[in-house]
Amino acid sequence: MSVDGEAVLLRTEADEPGWEVDPDDDWGVAVIATVGRQLKLRREAAGLRAGEFGAAVGYGEDLVYKIEGGKRIPRPEYLDKADEVLGAGGLLAAMKEDVEKVRYPKKVRALADLEAQAVEIRVYETSNIHGLLQTPEYARALLECWQPAYTPQDLERRVGARMSRRSVFERSPAPALSFVLEEATLRRRVGGTMVRRQQFERLLDVGQLSNVTLQVMPMDSGPHPGMSGRIELLRFQDGTGVGRSDGAFNGRPVENLRELRILELRYGTIRAQALPPTESLAVIEQLLGEA
Repeated sequence: MSVDGEAVLLRTEADEPGWEVDPDDDWGVAVIATVGRQLKLRREAAGLRAGEFGAAVGYGEDLVYKIEGGKRIPRPEYLDKADEVLGAGGLLAAMKEDVEKVRYPKKVRALADLEAQAVEIRVYETSNIHGLLQTPEYARALLECWQPAYTPQDLERRVGARMSRRSVFERSPAPALSFVLEEATLRRRVGGTMVRRQQFERLLDVGQLSNVTLQVMPMDSGPHPGMSGRIELLRFQDGTGVGRSDGAFNGRPVENLRELRILELRYGTIRAQALPPTESLAVIEQLLGEA
């Protein structure tokens, strides 16, 4: 097919799937419905049929209808091209920020919002390297073993969401970050040799940041309060906080001071039993050499 004599390769749902809208995400559904409606109104005002518009932006007619109907989340490049073709003067392209947020699962967005506001984040992780510390390759290898399996599109969506949370390391002023990882999780062979090497290198880089404390709980340690599950603690600028532990308060998030204090006490004990940061980085360097 051609537009103004130039050959155009139309991307369809099969080879350019975009992202599906989570029906339980009310905010996301509303955003994508609004974006789709604006695209349709501007297309019709320009006197273009869906097929003609699809040819102009390089997408199939069926995908155009789904995006306009709020059934699919448009990719950033789709909005850029639509803005150009419809002469929207940047108004359609400006929707990319909200659309980008909708890509990520609702629960992940909520967690990322909390992390973005926190001045202190403390995490003890039992089963895998924490999401804030993961490389894209490690995260993908980890998520690929989930059952039931994610679709390829959903898998990439979740990897992207996890990587977006790493912006916490770029904040200014930087938050105080503390991580305690079980040595067993570092030794678990998630992904191939290159995936593991890249992950260890990522840990070493992060562990040397001035605002980060990274510790390893050795496999030969004695019993400790974290053996019942993960612990996460976030503290905010106004002094309030939120915490969660798999082994306390039925795993629900807690905010009152008494319950937070219990989690803080457990985390403090875990840190005291873990290897000091310098020794922890030495363990990771050794694992990198063995990978």
